[in-house]
Amino acid sequence: MFQSLTDKLDRAFKILKGQGYITEINVAETLKEVRKALLDADVSYKIAKEVTDTIKKKALGQNVLTAVSPGQLMIKIVHDELAILMGSEHTELNLKGNPSIILLAGLQGSGKTTHAAKLAYFLKHKKAKKVLLVAGDVYRPAAIEQLKVLGNQIEVDVFSEENNKQPVDIAKKGVAHAKEFGHNVVIIDTAGRLSVDKEMMDEIGNIKDAVRPNEILFVVDSMTGQDAVNTAKAFNDKLNFDGVILTKLDGDTRGGAALTIRSVVEKPIKFIGVGEKVEALDIFYPTRMADRILGMGDIVSFVERAQEQYNEEEARKLQKKFAKSQFNFNDFLAQIQQIKKMGNMKELMGMIPGIGKAIKNTDIDDNAFRSIEAIIGSMTKEERENPAILNGSRKKRIAMGSGTNIQEVNKLIKQFEETCKVMKMVSSGGGKQLMNNLSKLK
Repeated sequence: MFQSLTDKLDRAFKILKGQGYITEINVAETLKEVRKALLDADVSYKIAKEVTDTIKKKALGQNVLTAVSPGQLMIKIVHDELAILMGSEHTELNLKGNPSIILLAGLQGSGKTTHAAKLAYFLKHKKAKKVLLVAGDVYRPAAIEQLKVLGNQIEVDVFSEENNKQPVDIAKKGVAHAKEFGHNVVIIDTAGRLSVDKEMMDEIGNIKDAVRPNEILFVVDSMTGQDAVNTAKAFNDKLNFDGVILTKLDGDTRGGAALTIRSVVEKPIKFIGVGEKVEALDIFYPTRMADRILGMGDIVSFVERAQEQYNEEEARKLQKKFAKSQFNFNDFLAQIQQIKKMGNMKELMGMIPGIGKAIKNTDIDDNAFRSIEAIIGSMTKEERENPAILNGSRKKRIAMGSGTNIQEVNKLIKQFEETCKVMKMVSSGGGKQLMNNLSKLK
């Protein structure tokens, strides 16, 4: 995410590295590179100039503390300005009303239908809402069926009328259906076009007038760069929407839309799409995004994702198993599944401060666990529950069944055994001894 922008800003800050003072000359040189980095990221010239002018004014007005280098001070100022540019604070969804009505708008291909399901999944699992999806796209072939498939996948009801070609009528009936069957949130998917046109705008304006939504979200593809910002402005002029869902931020996006859409339409980015999976929807926090852009990681988001997969009761059970040497390959596999649910591995590692730059040119396969899963899957029930019985002939059979080799099987068994040793030491009160042992390795 924003790797190119991150790299270019990093090079810009190196101009101040080793400098003892902030001067007009070295600030000008640094900001020239910062402005160029922003322009390359598809930020408009006007906004890039405004941002760098503000940074220059703040930088020249600062006295560098003895404990803070000019480079560090500049990074702090740039970080704060990027956060301000993207909205400073996270803005919550308006979920008042019974039911609360959310209307999605955007061009065709922006990902409205997919993100309707992602938003429904988010509200169901993180806000404990009973959600109804309304299939209001009557023009795109298979749009209704796609929403039904996604709704079935996440176990959320979908309201549709295949023979009804009147989106306003469908939206009104969908809201009535929600009231009748106790849904407290309605998400209305609407039709898009390949470009902004009057017919499209009038139609979605009529839907807005008919159902009076609590929240109108504009769904936009971040890959379209500055065009996304221009499209957002056209929609906002007509709908006065409440917020933005920015999709495809997991791709090789330049970032211009994320950086500037807030300042152009004066509406917050509320969510970002960060993958294809239905759970790949993140709340947008401007400050955390500024952290990521400047290569500082995003440890708060990392911990939040980990906590989502954390089950206190299961953790207690695992601790007891470690203490009694009962941890087995079934438990090992379950832990892997939890890690996979957290999301894209490279993105996750990039959230850890200091790791992002180290792995930027490293390919981290999302299927890295596949061979481990295959090896464990090739074990018998008895072997998974009692790893001690894994002898040479069993290992050979497991290797053949999993499409791996004896060396890989042995490597996994060794990793498993080391994990058990460490966790047993921690769970049995040997954490202090473990830290003492680790300190000797320094």
